[in-house]
Amino acid sequence: MNNIEKGEMLYEGKAKKVYRTNDRDKFIVEYKDDATAFNGEKKGTISNKGIVNNKMSAVIFQLLQDMEIENHYIEVLSDREMLVKSVEILPVEVIVRNIAAGSMAKRLGLQEGRKMKTPILEFCYKSDELGDPLINEYHIEALEWATKEEIKTIKDYTFRINEILSVYFLEKNLTLVDFKLEFGLHNGRVILADEVSPDTCRLWDATTGEKLDKDRFRRDLGNVEESYQEVLRRIKG
Repeated sequence: MNNIEKGEMLYEGKAKKVYRTNDRDKFIVEYKDDATAFNGEKKGTISNKGIVNNKMSAVIFQLLQDMEIENHYIEVLSDREMLVKSVEILPVEVIVRNIAAGSMAKRLGLQEGRKMKTPILEFCYKSDELGDPLINEYHIEALEWATKEEIKTIKDYTFRINEILSVYFLEKNLTLVDFKLEFGLHNGRVILADEVSPDTCRLWDATTGEKLDKDRFRRDLGNVEESYQEVLRRIKG
């Protein structure tokens, strides 16, 4: 976009850097190759991960905008950079689980791969130091992390996003096992932010069940970069 200048770094997280621009209503997000798991306890690098996550997130955000899910995406600036609306991120992570896997399978003693009768929505407090503990709507409202109306908007958006993405990924021969979303406030409205990528989604090959996401890094399964590239290839195909 013309006349956008990259300013000071506002924030650096595990997977991204966020920069101010000369337009107070817009930020630049830069995607990194750094990889972490287990709330930062395991660290590494996945070659070209930032490129994959930037390009895939752009495709998904545009898809969701077309389906009237407002989000922070504006346009891709480079292989690793995306121009987005300025957003005040809420300190709440939203997780949708369609199939038992990861921490929920371990926590509840469920066999990984068990399909849920209905999607499960979980809230977590966004805090690496505390291990992103599970919370509920009462915590969120009582601690003023979001209002009752904002929570309803988040839930409505989240279940709609799950419907859209489950169908979309299946068309790419991918099963959407579970995924994490983050929301924020833009001019007082709740909108989707962060990213949608193999970092934030569990995606299994719909035919073979092969894991094509960050679990390959978490569990030392190998072929991590290749799996990320394969997801992007299917998304862009």
